[in-house]
Amino acid sequence: MRSNDLNHRFCVAPMMDWTDRHDRYFLRLISRRARLYTEMVTTGALLHGDVDRHLRFHENEAPVALQLGGSEPADLGRCAKIGADWGYDEINLNCGCPSPRVQRGAFGACLMKEPALVADCVAAMREAAGTVPVTVKCRIGVDDSEDYDFLLAFVDAIAGAGCDTVIVHARKAWLQGLSPKENREIPPLCYETVHRLKRERPELTIVTNGGLKTLDEAERELAAVDGVMFGREAYENPWVLAEVDRRLFDEAPPAATRESVVEAFLPYVERELSRGVKLKHMTRHILGLYRGRPGGKQFRRVLSEGAHLPGAGPELLREAVARVRPVDDVA
Repeated sequence: MRSNDLNHRFCVAPMMDWTDRHDRYFLRLISRRARLYTEMVTTGALLHGDVDRHLRFHENEAPVALQLGGSEPADLGRCAKIGADWGYDEINLNCGCPSPRVQRGAFGACLMKEPALVADCVAAMREAAGTVPVTVKCRIGVDDSEDYDFLLAFVDAIAGAGCDTVIVHARKAWLQGLSPKENREIPPLCYETVHRLKRERPELTIVTNGGLKTLDEAERELAAVDGVMFGREAYENPWVLAEVDRRLFDEAPPAATRESVVEAFLPYVERELSRGVKLKHMTRHILGLYRGRPGGKQFRRVLSEGAHLPGAGPELLREAVARVRPVDDVA
C-alpha cells in the first residue's frame, strides 16, 4: 500500500447544497480521518464570482478537497491554482454529475465521452496546482457507453496526464431521461467493475462511490479497492462516521457521544452567529445526528421549528438535545 492510499480510505462525497463549510466542520467533530469534499464549484463561479464565499473554510476541516466543475483546461488551471493557494489538500474534477444544468455547461458526466479533453484539463490543473494532487470523480459509464473498455480508456487517458487517484461512482449515468435523483438509484450498481479496474491498474488509487451505507460494506469494499466514499448516508445519518477512525484507521474517535459532538459544535455556532450567519444555515446539517434513536424526531423538530426564528441561538441546540431520551451512546 502506497503512503497516499490512506488519504482516501474513507471519504465523504461532494454534495450540492449539503457539504458546505458548516457541514464539513460538523462532520470533522465526528471523524478526524474522513476526507471531506466541498460542494462542486464551477470555474465561472470562481473566476467571476465571490471567491471567499465559495472557498472559505476553517482549518479544522482539513483534510478537505475542492471539487471543480468545468471543461476548459485554461479556466480549470486558473481555478486549481486558486484552490491550492487557499490551502486545499486536493483539487478534484467532476466528471460524474448527470444533472441537466451541468450538461448545459458541457461538464460533469458528459466529459467522460471526451477523454482527451479531460486529460488536457487534468494536465492544466496539475501544472497550476503545484504539489497539490489533482483527482477525478467519474462514473463507470455514460448512456450506452457502459462497457468496461470505455471506462478503462477514460482512466488511462487521465492517468497519462498525471491523475493517479480516481473516484468511481459504480453506476453509469443516463444523461437523458433520468433525473439526478433517479441517476442515484435506477442504474444498477456494479462494484465488480470498480474492483476490476483496481486489479488491472494496481498503480492507481481507486475509490468506490455509490450506495454504501454501513462500515461493514465499507470494509468489504476495502478488500478490493483503496478507498470508499459515502454520500447521502454520511449526511442523513452523520453518526455513521463515529466508528470510522477506530475501525478503518485504528485510532480513537474524537467524540464518544452525540451529546459531546453538539457541545463541541456550540463554540463554532456562536462564532458564526457573531459574524451574521443565521442559525438555520448551520443546524440544518445536524438534523440526522439522532436518526434512529429515541427522541430523534423531537431533536429534529426543535431545530427545524426554532432555528429560523429571530434571536435563535446556541440554547436551541441544548434544548434539542434535552428532548432526546438518555441512551448509552459510546462509540
